[in-house]
Amino acid sequence: METSDWTAVRRVVPELMDVLQQRLRILQRVNLLGPIGRRALAQAMQQSERTLRAELDVLRQQGLLLSSAAGVSLSEEGSTLLGELEAVAAAAAGRFDLARTLSQMLHIPKVLVVEGDSDEEPWVIDQLGLQAGQYLQTILREGDIVAVTGGTTVAALARNMVVRQSYRNLQVVPARGGVGETVEYQANTIASTLAEKLGGTSMMLHVPDRLSPGAVDQLLTDPYVQERLPIIRASTVVVHGIGDAMAMARRRQVSAEELAHLQARGAKAEAFGYYFDQDGEVAYSMKTIGLRLSDIRHVREVLAVAGGKRKANAIAAAAKAYRIDALVTDEGAAKRLVQIDTNV
Repeated sequence: METSDWTAVRRVVPELMDVLQQRLRILQRVNLLGPIGRRALAQAMQQSERTLRAELDVLRQQGLLLSSAAGVSLSEEGSTLLGELEAVAAAAAGRFDLARTLSQMLHIPKVLVVEGDSDEEPWVIDQLGLQAGQYLQTILREGDIVAVTGGTTVAALARNMVVRQSYRNLQVVPARGGVGETVEYQANTIASTLAEKLGGTSMMLHVPDRLSPGAVDQLLTDPYVQERLPIIRASTVVVHGIGDAMAMARRRQVSAEELAHLQARGAKAEAFGYYFDQDGEVAYSMKTIGLRLSDIRHVREVLAVAGGKRKANAIAAAAKAYRIDALVTDEGAAKRLVQIDTNV
């Protein structure tokens, strides 16, 4: 059903979309968190248990939810229907049109927009990961080498990956060394988790992300690095997050001089150790061990996952800087991107 058709439906039955969205959100949360008790689910959804109980009863009667001592979970029918409902809700809410607009605006062939704003609702990060994981499985081939960066959204992809099949000779590798953040958000951990989910193998790269140029040159001659680096740079699929330039610089604890340089150059985005300005030009690059910007040109598919309205400028800058084949984002970032483009 097209967006124009849904506009007509809303005029006749305005309450229909509210009910659809509410029940869809319940199914999404149960899918991510289940089995989960009613009280915990009510807290996660920030609503009263009384209101939630009535909706759960309806969904249970329809055979979409199962109850157990551990709480509620999706039935097989509920899991199947969830995917169909998400497509219907996306069309009804105009997210398909929003994705089409972004695709044309950013020159990214495939754009997927999930509900919400991850800056305001943390659960949206899991939706980003789930959607990105579903898309990733549509492009994977046997024998692929998948390079993953660190970060919360790529970690959410690995965590929420629902496996449909195993892939022979699939290898998942870290795009570069760690950023020094929480272990679960580091590329090595993400690579290991994703490989296990997909039935492939993973490779570690135990190298700090931030090193002096001299230390990088010395490590490049190390047999451990020489063995792994060609594999990483031969990646056929890349899954990466897009960072806000200044936020990433502070996380890496760059010097005051480097920070001033980034600000003077108007850096907006960070990816693969490169900082880009609003025109997609390199404002600053770190000397790191791992995937380089030049390697991206030879990759079959580049998938970016980033959301939240605060990431809008970063996404726009990255889209100008290098080829992105698919972007999974949320309404917060998408609407801000359109707003920025309209005001230019």
